[in-house]
Amino acid sequence: MNKSERLLQLLTLLRSRRRAITAKELADRMSVSERTIYRDVQSLVLSGVAIEGEAGVGYQLQPGASVPPLMFTEQEVEALMLGIRMVKALADDEVLEHSNTALDKIKAVLPDRMMHELNHKHTKYLIPDYGRKQRAANLDVIRSAIECFSVCNIEYLDAKERKSSRSVYPLGLVFWGSNWTLISWCCLRQAYRSFRVDRVVEFCATEENFQTGPELSLKHYLQFYDENVSTDFWG
Repeated sequence: MNKSERLLQLLTLLRSRRRAITAKELADRMSVSERTIYRDVQSLVLSGVAIEGEAGVGYQLQPGASVPPLMFTEQEVEALMLGIRMVKALADDEVLEHSNTALDKIKAVLPDRMMHELNHKHTKYLIPDYGRKQRAANLDVIRSAIECFSVCNIEYLDAKERKSSRSVYPLGLVFWGSNWTLISWCCLRQAYRSFRVDRVVEFCATEENFQTGPELSLKHYLQFYDENVSTDFWG
C-alpha cells in the first residue's frame, strides 16, 4: 500500500468514528507501526485536514471538519455488489428495493472512468435467486413484527408436514445458508424455538407487545451457538 492509499484509509477510519481513536488502534487496523500513524496524521494536518488529538490520547476529526469526499476502490465496489447480489437472491421485495436505491447512490459517487470500466466488466461471483419467492414469503411482515415487538400467531408445517399453531415472540431472522429461520420465544413451550420461514403457512401479528431482556433476546439465543456472535448493527 502506497502512502496516498494509506492516507485515504486513515481518513476513512477517522471519519467512521465519533470518538477519539488511539494510534495503536489505527496501527492495528492498518497493519502499520504507530510511528507511521504519527507521520501520516501529521501529513493530513499539513494538507489542511482538521484533526484534533495527540500521541497517547487519540485522534478524531474536529466537528464540522471539511474533508474530501470518500472514494471506493474497485475491490470495495465488488464487495458491495456481492452483498447486494445476496440481498437480491435471498431477501423480500421491500429489502430488495432498498438495495436498488443503495446501489444507485453508490453509482452516483463513482468517477466516470471507474463506471466505464465496471460497465464493461463481468463478475465471477454469482448468486442465482432460485426459489427466492418461496424462501422470502412472509419476510416483510415478520420483519415488521420483529421491529414492533409484536406477539404473533403462526401456523407451521414441520419437516413431516404436521401442522401446529403457536403464539411466539419474534426475535430475529437468521440465514443459515439455505433458508431463513425465524428465531422466537415460544409461549407454549416457554423456550426458544426456530421456525423455517418457508414452512410458515400463516403469520399474524397481534396488537399485544412483548419485552426483551438479558435472557430473552436474539443475542442471548445466539450465544448458545457461538459466544462471539455479534448482533451489533455494524457487525
